[in-house]
Amino acid sequence: MMQNAPAGKREAVIAYAPFVGFFIAFFMNSEKKHPFATWHIKNMFGIFLMFMVSVVIQSQINYLIGDILWTVVLLIWLFCWLMAILNKRGGIPLLSEKFQEWFTFLN
Repeated sequence: MMQNAPAGKREAVIAYAPFVGFFIAFFMNSEKKHPFATWHIKNMFGIFLMFMVSVVIQSQINYLIGDILWTVVLLIWLFCWLMAILNKRGGIPLLSEKFQEWFTFLN
């Protein structure tokens, strides 16, 4: 059974594209402000910050711990991208909801 795609699905999926997808999705969503796309844009911003933390840990604290954290964040990123493709607001338990509260400047 096919489910109708929510408004903003294209932007939500683009948000998870490596490197520039977040910026493209943010600007695509800047006029209409689709709630589904906004949710995934905020989620991706949080995941991006988690990637940055893992890189800092890897280079400054402990290579192995940073590598493990980077791999975990990579799997989370792929899972969240899949959730956007499947028309769901699935993300990191507890953290994704915090991202929605913390990153209000992305509304």
